[in-house]
Amino acid sequence: MVERSDPKDRLFRLFALLRLIPREPGRISTPELYDKLKAQGFDMTRRTLQRDLNVKLSAEFPLLSHEEGNTNYWSFSKHAPHWDFPSPDLPVALAFLLAESHLEKLLPQGLLQLLEPYFEQARAQLEIQQHMPPARWAKRVRALPNGKTLLPAKVDSAIWTTVSTALLKGHSLRVTYLSRSKQQPSEMTLHPAGLVARHSQSYLLARVEGYNDVRQFALHRIQQATALEAPAEIPDDFDIDHYLQGSLNNPAPAEMVELVADVSPQIAWLLRETPLSTEQSLEPLEGTDWHRLRAMVPDDKETLWWVFGLGENVRVWEPNVWVKIIKEKIAKLEKLYV
Repeated sequence: MVERSDPKDRLFRLFALLRLIPREPGRISTPELYDKLKAQGFDMTRRTLQRDLNVKLSAEFPLLSHEEGNTNYWSFSKHAPHWDFPSPDLPVALAFLLAESHLEKLLPQGLLQLLEPYFEQARAQLEIQQHMPPARWAKRVRALPNGKTLLPAKVDSAIWTTVSTALLKGHSLRVTYLSRSKQQPSEMTLHPAGLVARHSQSYLLARVEGYNDVRQFALHRIQQATALEAPAEIPDDFDIDHYLQGSLNNPAPAEMVELVADVSPQIAWLLRETPLSTEQSLEPLEGTDWHRLRAMVPDDKETLWWVFGLGENVRVWEPNVWVKIIKEKIAKLEKLYV
């Protein structure tokens, strides 16, 4: 047990206690707070903890207390300012603002609201230092995604909190989920295995009770979520990186194929600067300004769609199955624009 002398012991304990209390809708019980503080080496009684919460901290901070049975649960008001010691320096504050500019195009509004206290603190820190050059950068620097980005799907902040907490604690979930294929809500028990953010949507990777495989569930289609006490049971050999080696549309390692295609000068320039793969070559085609592209790529829908999106800037020769798919899509497009 770590011992600290008064009054430093009380000060350190109160700082540690404040850091353990989540912002609503999250909450933590008094017994949980006691166990976590004891685990950090603070020597105190349960009565001392109650006095810290009910008298010292509640008088100075916007703490919320909710009683269920004989147990008190604590949280900060969602409107409470964010405190951190020490305050971020200017480069860190600027990084937060650039991150906000990038994430607001990717994350649902409910998730961004959870990060708002950190962004607000960064803005306040830069406002204080307006006379310093890094502060002025915030008005001159922006982060833009590559290509067209759809508006983020809406995810309820309470559902995000429930799902992410269950994942971190290793608990199972009872959810009401709207499946795009079934087009009507259904209830199921999920065993969370991971979270994936992809473009403007976020997905929970989980095993459905009664099945062995891990599947994807769009967070914005979860209409209700309740954390269960039962532990989440996922396959022992589950590895999120291995699961996503192909793509979210092909949740397994995809086979590698050689892409052979002729590409326009603009695409050749792009691929020299940002290669399609580590195994890539570009050779000039005689009598033209186009180039012959050869690259080892995953045989998945995401890569095929990227190639198809190049339109008249690419002519694919291999793999043959891709050539066939592209021809079929072109034929369907022609019928639409007759």
